[in-house]
Amino acid sequence: MAKKRRRSVYSGIGGQAVLEGVMMRNKGDTAVAVRKADGEIVVNLKEEKYDPKSLKRRIPFVRGVFAFVESLTTGMEMLSYSASFFDDEEEEKDKDKKKEKKSLLEKIFGDKADEVVMGLTVLFSIGFAVLLFMLLPYGISEILRKYLRNDSLVLLLEGVLRIVFFVIYVASIALMKDIRRLYQYHGAEHKCINCIETGRPLTVENVRRSSRFHKRCGTSFLLFVVVLGVILCFFIRVDQIWLRFLLRIALIPVIAGLSFELLQLAGKRDSFFLALISAPGLLLQRVTTKEPDDSMIETAIAATEAVFDWEAFQKKHFERKMVKKTEKVADGREMETGEETMEINVLDIEEQLRTGYTGVIRRDGDKWPL
Repeated sequence: MAKKRRRSVYSGIGGQAVLEGVMMRNKGDTAVAVRKADGEIVVNLKEEKYDPKSLKRRIPFVRGVFAFVESLTTGMEMLSYSASFFDDEEEEKDKDKKKEKKSLLEKIFGDKADEVVMGLTVLFSIGFAVLLFMLLPYGISEILRKYLRNDSLVLLLEGVLRIVFFVIYVASIALMKDIRRLYQYHGAEHKCINCIETGRPLTVENVRRSSRFHKRCGTSFLLFVVVLGVILCFFIRVDQIWLRFLLRIALIPVIAGLSFELLQLAGKRDSFFLALISAPGLLLQRVTTKEPDDSMIETAIAATEAVFDWEAFQKKHFERKMVKKTEKVADGREMETGEETMEINVLDIEEQLRTGYTGVIRRDGDKWPL
């Protein structure tokens, strides 16, 4: 039986939607592309040292905790950057007041004022998520404990409440107009990555045709966090109320690490089990991603090309060739139509070596031949 060939290749890039734009990350490089009100696309590239051999990136489960914190802080920073292009009129009127507040922060924290504000924002976001999706379900289940009188039922109720609260939160914010546009840019980000990882040239037309669902999405990660938290708390039990409370807090980094490893594995491998556990996250992405328009796709492409040489990547991993289109006729035979279509195949390791590709990503502006 012939071995089934892969249809996509893991690229390692990721990103998120920001206000009227997209942020893309590739190792230590982060680019955010924002479409201003006048239609201009502004791209901001941030390059940082990236050491894949560092302990925080090599130790399984531990690297997931660092990746989660990095992605949260960088995401907040890029959201703040994109929001700076769209100040409200009321904020302009209150400019003097804002200057007074800013000067006060600068007096207290000096040059670190922005970093302090960002850190506090991240801590508030984490605290809000812990309160809404962990402590509130726990509190409600504890209140109902005297009626249920069964530990397993109480833990099951807590787990169901966690999942329900998460889904309701995600679905309810999708009703907001600004969030809907954010979800459209989210879809554009996914489409760009899928376009690259399936071997198609990164053009508006090809990105439009690509799927807006992706296994390595942050939505899937958060769903993994919620579900794994339910499972761990169901099997790790303590009697005292205060210990149960502390246990849920202490398990947060453990759950984040486990979720990260599952997410990475699902993005790199194909199997029935990984497809099964990825299915709920992909289903929820029907809410957190929407079909983007061409202007959003152009913005996502600009962010992608700032951090990733997709032509070099595809030259290494894919073979593209034009083949004749065929169609079935009345007697069941296939006849050529006279038109051509592009056939894309993933190269195996031996085929990659025969291409002579060195593995070096070129960023000098030269184009790899297609």
